[in-house]
Amino acid sequence: MIAVRQPGFEYMSLDDFEEALADKPSDERWELIGGRVVRMMVGARWEHARIVNNLSRHVGNALDAAGSSCQVFTETFYLKSRPLEAAMLPDVMVVCGSLEPGATSASDPAVLVEVMSVGSEARDRYEKWHVYRQLPSLRHYVLVTRDRPLVEVFDRAGEVWTNRELEGLDAALDLPAIGVSLPLRDIYARVFG
Repeated sequence: MIAVRQPGFEYMSLDDFEEALADKPSDERWELIGGRVVRMMVGARWEHARIVNNLSRHVGNALDAAGSSCQVFTETFYLKSRPLEAAMLPDVMVVCGSLEPGATSASDPAVLVEVMSVGSEARDRYEKWHVYRQLPSLRHYVLVTRDRPLVEVFDRAGEVWTNRELEGLDAALDLPAIGVSLPLRDIYARVFG
């Protein structure tokens, strides 16, 4: 189920997108979301970077401590899906199982996280979610609000998605599919509190 094409936007196939990446300016970040090309400038506010680093470190440490085969990747490792015409750079992605040597992308994440700003919220909440929820391997989609301690989680149980909202530094983000529980205090460390 690929999104309806909107006039005024640029669309292309994943194959064409991958060819175009070779000519991408170094100060831009490109994604293909359901066939729509999205070009953004590289860089983000420090709070965004801190939250991504906190998530990556704490989730990665928990997975390592549990002896899990899951791995954590951040903003420069692509999630690609040919059937969904997608090549996206999630803020945090957890992939379980092995990857081919030299891989630059994965197609089967268990967890995806986007840290939302005012400018990215609609794209993260609607456009990306429309694509992400079609990935058979995905068990948790996490939306982290950058400007206050608020996290929204979409969980898959079979074919049914439910959502929950976590607010405040004392709440905990539970991701049972990968066996990780993380206090929001750790996610927002050195940003709030």
